[in-house]
Amino acid sequence: MLYYIKHYPISLIILAIICYLSFFTPPKTDLNEIPNLDKLVHFCMYFGFSSMIWIEYLWSHSSIRWKRIIPGAVLLPILISGLIEILQENCTDTRSGDWLDFLANSVGALASIPACHYIYRFLVWRYLKRKSTDK
Repeated sequence: MLYYIKHYPISLIILAIICYLSFFTPPKTDLNEIPNLDKLVHFCMYFGFSSMIWIEYLWSHSSIRWKRIIPGAVLLPILISGLIEILQENCTDTRSGDWLDFLANSVGALASIPACHYIYRFLVWRYLKRKSTDK
């Protein structure tokens, strides 16, 4: 557990925020009138969560081990989102589980794969290489 706290601190903070946001009762606002805005929010939350796992992984590794990163950065967030939706449906009176929310969460986590592999990987490793040569 200490390994994950040391290597993935921001991802764990994001997970705690997602859990909090998933179970608190949101205030009523005019934004509730925008159709499917919550699906965009779900997509962004899980895209960001998965992306941060990727970034912290890339920060501490010099190569990608796909058998580790896909389960950790993609499948785990999808599993967590499914569990949260089930808990919302069965354990709260103010929230309801929604399979479309789960789908938006899953698409967000899956969308992190090309973004992180082709964009973040280049940026993180370029920064690390420059940082290591500056010494």
